[in-house]
Amino acid sequence: MRRAVDVFTLAPKTAFVTGGASGIGAAIARAFVRAGARVIIADRDAAQGPAVAANLGARFVHLDVASETEFTRVAAEVGAVDVLVNVAGIGHVGALPATTAEDFDRLYAVNVRGVFNGCKAFVPAMLTRGSGSVINLASVAGIVAVRDRLAYTTTKFALVGLTKALALDHSHTGVRFNCICPGRVETPFVTARIQEYPDPAAAYREMASTQLNGRMVQPDEVAAAALYLAADVSAMVTGSALMIDGGWTAGK
Repeated sequence: MRRAVDVFTLAPKTAFVTGGASGIGAAIARAFVRAGARVIIADRDAAQGPAVAANLGARFVHLDVASETEFTRVAAEVGAVDVLVNVAGIGHVGALPATTAEDFDRLYAVNVRGVFNGCKAFVPAMLTRGSGSVINLASVAGIVAVRDRLAYTTTKFALVGLTKALALDHSHTGVRFNCICPGRVETPFVTARIQEYPDPAAAYREMASTQLNGRMVQPDEVAAAALYLAADVSAMVTGSALMIDGGWTAGK
């Protein structure tokens, strides 16, 4: 019988993580390295990214996920991967009157087209090999609409749909497609924004109140879900939208 710890080993897999220079992406990269994977971090942040990668024992590549040309180039440089984690994403606050066409296109280019670009670059080799795991970072906003997040909600619903369509189209290939839908995550970016409020403690409580347990999701909790979906133990899981939202959507 295999030991429980062995169930979540990623050795000798190679994983490619976009948005890996900070927050959720960095937490996933860290978890994957600890599980024995060879990890490649991709990010636009050429200042912080190399240091994060070096600290983890990972490789860094500069990448704008919205660029199909860049993704194709990077995929050719790094070669085939076993796990693709599409974390890179951006947000926008605003209902329709406060959302321009440029805002909408910018979010779509990163949050949806960026994932499409990643799949086009890496999935064909997975299909040829007959194995692989693709994990897309969606959001609770891909399951239920979030007020004043018109463009963001639209892109995350699209990402959940994209993931399910990929899983359906390739269900008998050995390549799996899943997405993770976190609630509000306490990333360094969110923490910094909270500190800008007159009463940071009250701001935290308000942001955390949508989670029924009264706190925000931690990046390592999202990373644990990604580790499960990347490991062979989740071989029967494809087309799923895994909620990590502290009960936010339980009554929806």
